[in-house]
Amino acid sequence: MPFGKHLFLFTYLLLLGKTWVKLVHATETPLSKKVVDGTKTRKVKTNHLLRVEDHDFTMRPAFAGPAIPVGVDVQVESLDSISEVDMDFTMTLYLRHYWKDERLSFPSSTNKSMTFDGRLVKKIWVPDVFFVHSKRSFIHDTTTDNIMIRVYPDGQVLYSLRVTVTAACNMDFSRFPLDSQTCTLELESYAYTDEDLMLYWKSGDESLSTDDKISLSQFLIQKFHTTSRLAFYSSTGWYNRLYINFTLRRHIFFFLLQTYFPATLMVMLSWVSFWIDRRAVPARVSLGITTVLTMSTIITGVNASMPRVSYIKAVDIYLWVSFVFVFLSVLEYAAVNYLTTVKDGKERKLREKAREQALSCTCGMSHARTMMLDGTYSEADANSLAGYTRTPVASAAEEPPEKQERMVVHLSLDNESMGTKKKGLRGLRIIQNTHAIDTYSRMIFPGAYIFFNLIYWAVYW
Repeated sequence: MPFGKHLFLFTYLLLLGKTWVKLVHATETPLSKKVVDGTKTRKVKTNHLLRVEDHDFTMRPAFAGPAIPVGVDVQVESLDSISEVDMDFTMTLYLRHYWKDERLSFPSSTNKSMTFDGRLVKKIWVPDVFFVHSKRSFIHDTTTDNIMIRVYPDGQVLYSLRVTVTAACNMDFSRFPLDSQTCTLELESYAYTDEDLMLYWKSGDESLSTDDKISLSQFLIQKFHTTSRLAFYSSTGWYNRLYINFTLRRHIFFFLLQTYFPATLMVMLSWVSFWIDRRAVPARVSLGITTVLTMSTIITGVNASMPRVSYIKAVDIYLWVSFVFVFLSVLEYAAVNYLTTVKDGKERKLREKAREQALSCTCGMSHARTMMLDGTYSEADANSLAGYTRTPVASAAEEPPEKQERMVVHLSLDNESMGTKKKGLRGLRIIQNTHAIDTYSRMIFPGAYIFFNLIYWAVYW
């Protein structure tokens, strides 16, 4: 067969095959049609599509040009802990960055983005944002690094990571535990000044979102808000700094149960001593020492869970004033016991003098009966006083009220042999169980402590 005929036959078969393919595609239903996107084909490699190998990503986008804007938004996942001793807080959050890098643009007929994990981070440029005043921080890596990069065809980049950070918080405990604390998490670029990189909150105050389930045992979260300003370093220049501010209000009920109520009860317990007989030395001393030691234990327990600050806290004022009230109740009994001892000594001497004078006055009298009454006497002695009158001494009513009551017994002695009646006077001091200092203390101590509480809660509440 001549060569021309072979060529004609081959061309005819080729045209026939193309016609058959067109007919097959024409008979397909619209639902089975699928537009092929170059970004989704397996034959195209990521490096080739993003042209990572063709650019130097050690330099920022638009290098040597204007500052590149980098938007930031944050979603707070949890506020894990607040430590008063270490003066820090721990927070877990989703940190997202938004910027445009034209070097990562790629052709796409559907304008769909591409999503990558953390393995691409080492190959491209990302903002070098760090947490100012942070003590510890880490990116979660279970089961893989919690990093996501999303690239859009026009070069827009979303860089998101899940991080837990422990940062310092300068707390003021002058009103503790009736205090409110404001802590701040600060974000800043480490290398790029405001002339190279401009950090800003992407959506203003709406750039910060929180989970409604966030709660703390000792604090009530009042509000979250964002701010931004420039920070200056003398050796490197000005930097954009972003702030996440949150205000915490401490729950007072825990400290009312654990600190204030026990301290108040100890002070009230120390007042029981004023109603105990002043001669019951073991009871009053043991009660005073017990309340003092209990107050010392409460003060030690509170200070053990607090940082060693150089100023006075509100709880210190309350506990130490309560301690002073308890200590003064012990000193009050020491004063009462001392004055009672001194007065008893003087009265003993007076009774001895009176006894000597009574004996000298009755030595020349016949059929005379004498009695020395110490405040207690038997029934026989009481019967022997039949016919005698007992009247209070006029001078006793003129004595000051802080002195003990005094009663005297007038004994009329009838001498039948002489036919004359002689009246003799005997003084009897019935010592009361209560000293005048105890009487005043029952009113002064409670009144002063109530007045202190009114001032304290009015100032710090």
